[in-house]
Amino acid sequence: MTAPHRFVNREQAGQLLAQRLHAYAGCKDAVVLALPRGGLPLGFAVASELALPLDILLVRKLGLPGHEEFAMGAIASGGLRFLQEDIVDIYAIPASAIEAIVQRETLELSRRENVYRAGRPALSLQKRVVILVDDGLATGATMKVAVLALRKADPARVIIAVPVASAEAINTLKSDVDEIICLMTPDPFYAVSAWYEQFEQTSDEEVIRLLDLKARNDKTRTPMPTPTPTPTHS
Repeated sequence: MTAPHRFVNREQAGQLLAQRLHAYAGCKDAVVLALPRGGLPLGFAVASELALPLDILLVRKLGLPGHEEFAMGAIASGGLRFLQEDIVDIYAIPASAIEAIVQRETLELSRRENVYRAGRPALSLQKRVVILVDDGLATGATMKVAVLALRKADPARVIIAVPVASAEAINTLKSDVDEIICLMTPDPFYAVSAWYEQFEQTSDEEVIRLLDLKARNDKTRTPMPTPTPTPTHS
């Protein structure tokens, strides 16, 4: 892990991540899963650089009431939920407030699923190497529930790839996955946005554009020619 610095934007951070993942370039059993919305530009860069398929794993953070950017848990497609019980206890969050937040985020998750996929089926993940990409990890709660959801698909190997994370998040997740690729873990951490020069919110339109662009690029990519066997002479 290098000394703390600021990434220019998500695209540049994704390109730097791809360099650390070069061993998986062109691997027929590997796939990149990005966590929308902020993880999509990075996932697109990684998948494009490594010539790997790109898909999404929809997860929604459960923000602390009054401090929505701070995660007290997360939910994922399929009804999976992860709560950081220590945070819930420290801030004495009532169960009714948690349920209200879960219901609101579940509706948003369903909306995004319909909009982003637009009828496009999810990639098969069974027995594949799955590279989970996001723009950073603060508490790790969102990635935690993403991993829980992913494990249900029976992947061969799970790798988390992020440009920046808190040491706390890395420690929370390291026993749940096979490998974590993280370019830096600054201390103090502050927030994910602190480590980017440009950190504008990724729009639904940008997510859809990148998914469509990757699908088109994959269709038009020229396959590598099969080598012609050299004839032998007796």
